[in-house]
Amino acid sequence: MRVTVIGAGVAGLACALELTERGVAVEVLERSTQWGAPGCSWFAGGMLAPWCELEGARDERIAQLGAESLPWWREHFAGTVTSGTLVLAHARDGAELAQFARRTACAEWLTGEAIGALERDLAGRFTHGLYFKDEAHLDPRAALLALAARLEELGTVIRFGVEASPAVLAGRAVIDCTGLEARGAFPDLRGVKGEMVLLRLPELRLARPVRVLHPRMPVYVVPRGAGLFMVGATMIESDEVRRVSARSLLELLSAAYALHPAFGEAEVVELGTAVRAAFPDNMPRLRRIGDRLYVNGLYRHGFLLAPALARRAADVMLQGSYFPEVMDEDPRQRRLA
Repeated sequence: MRVTVIGAGVAGLACALELTERGVAVEVLERSTQWGAPGCSWFAGGMLAPWCELEGARDERIAQLGAESLPWWREHFAGTVTSGTLVLAHARDGAELAQFARRTACAEWLTGEAIGALERDLAGRFTHGLYFKDEAHLDPRAALLALAARLEELGTVIRFGVEASPAVLAGRAVIDCTGLEARGAFPDLRGVKGEMVLLRLPELRLARPVRVLHPRMPVYVVPRGAGLFMVGATMIESDEVRRVSARSLLELLSAAYALHPAFGEAEVVELGTAVRAAFPDNMPRLRRIGDRLYVNGLYRHGFLLAPALARRAADVMLQGSYFPEVMDEDPRQRRLA
């Protein structure tokens, strides 16, 4: 079998690597001419937080698929850091923290002293928190480049600036990981815009992602090493991807400042925005139409879910498998019909 993967985001690269490691001849096509021009994966938070994400998803499948993906990342990317996730709220938002605990799993409550033991620079700033010790995080850009380098080692080519025309795809099975570009096949896809800011503050040290709860807009701060912190991310029902609004930037920076006032002196390194593809229930899908298998709808869970979906996509392509947790119908039944 020869397979073409369309899209060099995290889903596309994970699918390509799963197939390549199983001995399939794979090529990856990417219409952009370079990395990050623009794309959800390039501007992602990189949090591998299956149990925290239950709060927003409220679907056990997110935790199950995400937990399955954690060892995949540790195997395929040496920069995966398993130091857990810290969830905090200011005293006036204590009810938000209790609600977060009820909607999630695998967390332990921390006192203010325990928070300070985990994150010395946050000592004395919060009285209670939640700690999800088995969660992880990574630098998305470094992870993408590492997956691409591994594919190159195995002989798989990533071709940038190439449109996936019928002539280019002739004679090949296809895995389509193009996000919103696939709306011609799936009109139920919608866009959810996310905005982020990258700050440099060498004076502050955090060992793990910190989520700060607020009734209006919860945010997260993710350490990237070398004094860099990614602060994100908004969730706006919009397909517009060209600008970061002043309101969003104000809210993100205010939340970072509320976490620690030192962020008031941070250098703004980069602003970024991208549009995530989501189905109405915010759950991902594998959908097969003819010789093309679509991997789509990862919403805000791209890095978290991509490995588990890639494994299933490879099984569908090679064995005709059916996974009811992410597939609407059994492709074997379609063939029989």
